[in-house]
Amino acid sequence: MVETLTRTTAKELKQAMTSDRPPIVINTLGPESYRSRRIPGSINVPTDEIETTEDLVPATDEPIVVYCANEDCDASPKAAQKLESMGYTNVKDFEAGYAGWRQAGFELVGTEAGTDT
Repeated sequence: MVETLTRTTAKELKQAMTSDRPPIVINTLGPESYRSRRIPGSINVPTDEIETTEDLVPATDEPIVVYCANEDCDASPKAAQKLESMGYTNVKDFEAGYAGWRQAGFELVGTEAGTDT
């Protein structure tokens, strides 16, 4: 399979989130993980429910960034590929996930946001 995913870094994501056209940031983990720790402002659409993004984000050119726990997690790349196959044209994978977000010095929110995994 050819790797076509566009990736983004924590710093790029942070800048994009404060831009004139911030991306929709999607946590692709399950609801329990989402409640535990997440990037502020992100929404929860688990990878196995990613088709529901069509209801949340009707415009296929809307910037979307997906993420999961860390670089070893494959939920966000799978979600990004699925979104692209659904016709979304501006999808990025933040493959470092919430672990990379914290490593970059940015805060997480959630019931376990202050704890390390």
